Amino acid sequence: MGVNHDEAPVLDALVRYGDEDELGFTPPGHKQARGADPRARAVLGDAVFFGDVLANGGLDDHLARRGVLTRAEQLMADAVHADHTFFSTCGSSLSVKAAMLAVTGPGHRLLVGRDAHKSVVAGLILSGVEPVWVEPRWDTARHLAHPPSAADFAQAFLEHPDADGALVTSPTPYGAAADLAGVADVCHRHGRPLIVDEAWGAHLPFHDDLPSWAMDAGADICVTSIHKMGSGLEQGSVFHLQGDLVDPAELASRADLLGTTSPNVLIYAGIDAWRRQMVQHGHELLGRALELAARTRTAIEAIDGFHVNDAEDFRGPGLAHDFDPLPVVMDIGGLGTSGYRAADWLRTHHRIDVHLFDHRRVSAQLTHADDERTATRLLTALRDLADHAAVLPALRDAPQVAVPSPAELRTDQASLPRDAYFARHAKVPVAEAAGRIAAEMITPYPPGIPVVLPGERLTEPVLKYLVTGVEAGMFLPDAADRRLNTVRVVAED
Repeated sequence: MGVNHDEAPVLDALVRYGDEDELGFTPPGHKQARGADPRARAVLGDAVFFGDVLANGGLDDHLARRGVLTRAEQLMADAVHADHTFFSTCGSSLSVKAAMLAVTGPGHRLLVGRDAHKSVVAGLILSGVEPVWVEPRWDTARHLAHPPSAADFAQAFLEHPDADGALVTSPTPYGAAADLAGVADVCHRHGRPLIVDEAWGAHLPFHDDLPSWAMDAGADICVTSIHKMGSGLEQGSVFHLQGDLVDPAELASRADLLGTTSPNVLIYAGIDAWRRQMVQHGHELLGRALELAARTRTAIEAIDGFHVNDAEDFRGPGLAHDFDPLPVVMDIGGLGTSGYRAADWLRTHHRIDVHLFDHRRVSAQLTHADDERTATRLLTALRDLADHAAVLPALRDAPQVAVPSPAELRTDQASLPRDAYFARHAKVPVAEAAGRIAAEMITPYPPGIPVVLPGERLTEPVLKYLVTGVEAGMFLPDAADRRLNTVRVVAED
């Protein structure tokens, strides 16, 4: 079958479904908006309900004989130079778990960068896989973690030659990218596959001035969120496969094991439309976005109290291999306030929602959807923030966060994440938790990288960091006690 990127099989099938006047006596129960609450229709629009049909037995027949989804996945694979592509409507949090379970299994080992997203840790808990943690490249001056290097993974394989493969996150939410070609080469010298959690890299294949993306760098499996840096709807994710180290049928089976049997066709349509948009116009759209990002970065740098982290900050020996400039990461330490307070103030006073924020940073994620209007509104808000930072009680005298050193931040993995998570547990006051084995994940969000994992032995510096972080405005969505008065630990006999 030839490749024609002008088509969008899922969108075309939705048009055909309407034109053919299909009448379903099947889910969804709103029946093409007829049964939906008129108030919901007024807010959401009828197009949402018209596009909400069954994938099989609606968009396609019950045997999928029209090959709607298969064709859409083939076109996506061609667009990004993969052998196989699979769509997911459960986000990259599901896709990365499916990738892990296709490479390894219970009782086996997997090399994992310790800057992994909480979804990776969830995969370890579900699978019973033993993680071999590979340390990130720590930027001690900026309190940031960059992806581990190829040499770091080579050393980990030397110490654990029985590991089934490796998983690296690239790019990070801060825009730091790994040496994927080097890491892939290390894995392949050992005959092992490389998984790349590239959730923040949907745009990378479509412009030469962006970091190399996973498939072109030789990775075996790549997981990408279409909704993060692309135009897809929330939860839209794809995972790509190439080479012969992972059986595509195994990967499909693992995804089926974890995924929903009621996929949302609207999410499929968003993925399908994004692929066509990027193949046809991606280089132009991303070129404009990169130009806008460069101008915006320069303008922010000129605001007193702001420093925009750039390639010169992130790249170099012991740091990141490459850099994506579209996440505009701003160090606001010079303003005398915290990222938590700044984010709240920007939302309250300018209706601006920033992407990431922590004790000293805020980040504004730019995409091809931004333009001079949105950039100008952002700059106006940031200048106003700088003008008010020193005088407003809501901004000045922000609580200090006790950020540990890299050595203090790393804790001992005393048991497997799965064993600790499912063990009999107890809640103990945070003041008494040091030395105990954590039975829960504790994850500042955003960006969703756990500070504490089940099975790790808690330490005073880590607990102090989290407690002072919560006092400063840190959000811990997965902790049993989000205020962290207590911590869930493995019960002692």
